[in-house]
Amino acid sequence: MSVCPDCGMEKELCVCDSMAKAEQTITVKIDTRSYNKEMTIVEGFDNEVNLDTLSSKLKSKLACGGTAKDGHIELQGNHTHRIKDVLVKEGFERSAINVK
Repeated sequence: MSVCPDCGMEKELCVCDSMAKAEQTITVKIDTRSYNKEMTIVEGFDNEVNLDTLSSKLKSKLACGGTAKDGHIELQGNHTHRIKDVLVKEGFERSAINVK
């Protein structure tokens, strides 16, 4: 039996990750890179969220490439029309996601 170091509950019952997701304000914006290629930047994550895992899920669901670095996620292309729905399915609050 393993215990969560943050809340003291068993790992199977731990809700730390979902609580961390519910309390964050996420910002989604578009950045233009070389050759006028668009990049969707998703930022505002706390340290409790595993960016590598979330990045893999976003890339899979949005069918694009990207990376997680420096506390934010970069996705190739403009995904502002779908990113909010995907983040809500991953446990983030719809009202806390700002798309610019």
